[in-house]
Amino acid sequence: MLITFSVIVAIQLFYYLYFFRRFADYEQQPVNTVSLPPVSVIICTHNELNNLKKNLPSILEQKYHTFEVIVVNDNSSDETELLLMQMEATYPNLVVRHIRNQSQHLRGKKYPLTIGIRAARYDHVLLTDVDCFTSGDHWIRDMAGMFSERKEIVLGFAPYRKHPGFLNKFIRYETFFSALQYFSFALAGFTYMGVGRNLAYRKQLFFDHNIYPKYPQLISGDDDLLINAAATKHNTAIQTSKSSFMYSEPKLTWDEYWFQKRRHVSTSKYYKGKHKWQLGLLAAVNVLFYPALIICIIYSGYAVEALLLFLIKLFIQGAVYNSVMKKLEAYDLFLLFPLMDLAFLIYYLKLVTHINNPSTDRWK
Repeated sequence: MLITFSVIVAIQLFYYLYFFRRFADYEQQPVNTVSLPPVSVIICTHNELNNLKKNLPSILEQKYHTFEVIVVNDNSSDETELLLMQMEATYPNLVVRHIRNQSQHLRGKKYPLTIGIRAARYDHVLLTDVDCFTSGDHWIRDMAGMFSERKEIVLGFAPYRKHPGFLNKFIRYETFFSALQYFSFALAGFTYMGVGRNLAYRKQLFFDHNIYPKYPQLISGDDDLLINAAATKHNTAIQTSKSSFMYSEPKLTWDEYWFQKRRHVSTSKYYKGKHKWQLGLLAAVNVLFYPALIICIIYSGYAVEALLLFLIKLFIQGAVYNSVMKKLEAYDLFLLFPLMDLAFLIYYLKLVTHINNPSTDRWK
């Protein structure tokens, strides 16, 4: 059993030292303010009047030289259309598209997002959601400033606002760990996803890869699959400055949270084979780590050796997390990470049952 546990620890340490250390040691590249491109910000909405009132003005009032904000109103039955009509009179950079019929082929946000990207005037598009709010007035600048002749995709960070309670801590920890993975893998040349709440890419990438007709049944994860198809070793940049963060309010109940994750996890089975293998192996060793440790301590007769391996792994993990949590403003969770790792056992086991059972509900 000690050999099995040693293999599990060795695989974990490989991920921490080969992948995650890259982000821990990473220093954010400066924004290229010399050649900032014009940007089309795209937001899709369905019956989110209050979020539009709260969050849209801060995006429309960003300090940036040339940009438009395209809001696609997807069959809202509240007063969204009236509000957007009023805001169009105030903000000349607001462009509105209304959808009054359902797509017969594209489920979820695919159809409204396609409408928005087709309407975009500029070659560089920046995506977020209507329930997101910026951390300042340089969000567009920070994201668009990472584009270059070679960089066609920019991955941003979309954390959740801090509230009291264990659920909030777990949601923020899971968001931190997801970002640790997709940022680290991108730095290693294995970009596999992006978060649609804070993501930018060249408009032409969307049409070149045309992934939506391939997965018409999926409700969410469209941004993941586009980036999974379009990213290469050299065309992706990351932006982790705090002024580029795009915040959201977290779910307030476990039922709401599991419903949200159930929709998202069903996308992963459509990733490229190498990405499924890399992420699946990491999840597997994380699930097996604590059960193997306990069995090794109680039954193998090698309790001291097992505990030594545990401490080595904990030290290296802590060194990586110490740096990354500071970057992502999650340092208040640092002392909780061993407990959160234990909670991830339930998280992984609960979500794996939904990989092959995508939701059939609306995107909102």
